[in-house]
Amino acid sequence: MRIRFPDKKIAIPLSVLSVTQVIGWGTVGLPSIVGRQIASDLKMDISSVFAANSVLYVLMGLWAPVLAKVFARFGARRVMIGGTILFALGFLLLAVCRGPLLYFSGWVVLGTAGSATLSTAAYIMLNELAGPGAKRAIGGLMLITGLSSSVFWPVASLLEKVVGWHGVCAIYAATMALISLPLHVFGLPASVAPHNQSPQQTAEATPRAPARTGTFYLIAIAITLNAFVTFGFSAIFIELLKALGLPANQAVAFGSALGVIRVGARAVDFLGGARWDGISTGIFAGIVLSLSMVLLMLDHGSHHAIAVFVVLYGLGSGAFAVARATIPLVFYDKADYALAASHIALPLNVICAASPPLFIALLTRFGDAALLEVAILCSATALVLLLILMRRRPTLDSTASAA
Repeated sequence: MRIRFPDKKIAIPLSVLSVTQVIGWGTVGLPSIVGRQIASDLKMDISSVFAANSVLYVLMGLWAPVLAKVFARFGARRVMIGGTILFALGFLLLAVCRGPLLYFSGWVVLGTAGSATLSTAAYIMLNELAGPGAKRAIGGLMLITGLSSSVFWPVASLLEKVVGWHGVCAIYAATMALISLPLHVFGLPASVAPHNQSPQQTAEATPRAPARTGTFYLIAIAITLNAFVTFGFSAIFIELLKALGLPANQAVAFGSALGVIRVGARAVDFLGGARWDGISTGIFAGIVLSLSMVLLMLDHGSHHAIAVFVVLYGLGSGAFAVARATIPLVFYDKADYALAASHIALPLNVICAASPPLFIALLTRFGDAALLEVAILCSATALVLLLILMRRRPTLDSTASAA
């Protein structure tokens, strides 16, 4: 099969973003690899060290609405350049920190940088270039960035043994300054801000808005509910499998297979994405996610049920990772996509920070059955909202504004 993008001009920016997004997401996963070393060195509790990820997600969410108008006015390239500089400064703070204050200060800077650089910013960049045709480019980007932990976790582990975790942070800062920053400066095209566009460009950028109001809130709630489930499960997946009766080694093996299945689901969506939109991908994901958990509850604890659960859940969560970014493309274009995606990022990132502790509390205090019931309720509710959105797909000549 020959893979084609909507426009050749997107090939170089997509390649640049693939590299810088892998670097960005790979580096912020630092506590997962060297968390115990950080805790020992800084005399912190291990849970406090891992709270850095919550700080990252919360700050990314809180900054997103603030940056929405900045993206729309100045374009993604300028914002991403600024964010990359902040990334380098954040890792420099971690490289020199000797206590909790500078440690968390570093993660505050990294959270701010992530809001300007990671995921949402990249999707806005691709949408500026390709408009409605950005879906496949976003799918391709997510396919590659799904491998970030596979690349950086072993690298971080090896570097930590050689230079220590402070040295790893210094290397990460240099990577941002010497690789990501030049790529963003020279590899991304200058964006044309909407207020500088010609009348013809403005007309072409008019969003294909839905016919009814309230659509934005349906999109935001559906995406947030499913993210609550998938991010929560991602954090406690091994513990869930152990609670279901699997020995530790088998739980790790099943957990490792989950990542491969997720990437496979993204690949399928990427290869066939021209045939369906983000709503279709989201509905497929919602059905499969709900089905996976229902089947696990009906046949509790058997190896066969767990294997089916891992496969279906992996397919559903991998597909919904793409849908989170591409559902707004169905309803918004150009600057309006930037505004919508940035505002969705606030509840999305906050829920990503909150779901792991909530899921582990449900699992440890009430058991796996209660956890699965809550997850099924959230996933099924999101599916209903996506079915409503399916009926609200705008026509190409729609001109009404979305609420």
